[in-house]
Amino acid sequence: MHVIKTIDDARALEGKEVGLSDWAVIDQHRIDQFAEATADHQWIHVDTQRAAKEMPEGKTIAHGYLTLALIPGLTGDFVRVENLTRAINFGVNKVRFYTPVNSGDRVRARATVLQARRRAGALLLTSEVRIEVENARKPACVAETLGMYFCEGI
Repeated sequence: MHVIKTIDDARALEGKEVGLSDWAVIDQHRIDQFAEATADHQWIHVDTQRAAKEMPEGKTIAHGYLTLALIPGLTGDFVRVENLTRAINFGVNKVRFYTPVNSGDRVRARATVLQARRRAGALLLTSEVRIEVENARKPACVAETLGMYFCEGI
């Protein structure tokens, strides 16, 4: 875990990998829950019988946005900002999905800080986050994320 007390601490992380998460299993139950929450019930995500016949790996695949939504949970312990009052997801500059996440796959996150700046009385961290799939050549997702950390002393 990287601890940030000052803007200089944050800037010192620019260009550095700040974390690699543990593996997380993306099972059909999680995919189904995401489908329910988002009303995205496309068969490639939820119809296991049809996927067994028609999908290249014979399995359903996770929604791309489910893969993206894993980022906060997988990266939450990479950086700790001292005197934090609140943190918000400020957005995503760019997202690409390269490899599908099949039901049953294990994924993990790898993050690198690209830029640290003061903005609106907060620390704005721009990071590149890669969601890797175990035994896959390409990542499932690469996203440039923006997080704002409101705290005293930054």
